[in-house]
Amino acid sequence: MKLSKSQIIDLLPHRDPMLLIDELINIKKLHSATAIVNVKKNSFYVQGHFPGQPVMPGVLIVEAFGQAAAALTAAGIDKKEYENKLVFLMSVEKARFRNPVIPDCKLELNIEAVRSHGKVWKYKGEAFVEGKKMADAQWSATIVDRK
Repeated sequence: MKLSKSQIIDLLPHRDPMLLIDELINIKKLHSATAIVNVKKNSFYVQGHFPGQPVMPGVLIVEAFGQAAAALTAAGIDKKEYENKLVFLMSVEKARFRNPVIPDCKLELNIEAVRSHGKVWKYKGEAFVEGKKMADAQWSATIVDRK
């Protein structure tokens, strides 16, 4: 199973420029997936982070992890259960940024749902560019009612 950007837009409230993931592939329902982030030379953060030597900010890699996890979860649960809901990041643990992510690359985020307890989910993920590990993290999120 895979999700295109338009299908992700149907699941998540994020919109450009903050919708970071372009595709979700290798989906194992409520267990794992790979998100694709096309890091472009014209991405909104490139001009200022850093002029002349652009790098994708680590916080945006963590945000992309969270979006991938939210899409994985939303795609796996009953649509009525997810209707009018948002997924909020609760905590980020053990985030490590090993190599800079430079524009004009395909960032692959391998994510896994570690466990869930009610509306709270725990995830872990690793980010790669051409097989080289760029970052990894663990995080928790919760599903809340949209106001």
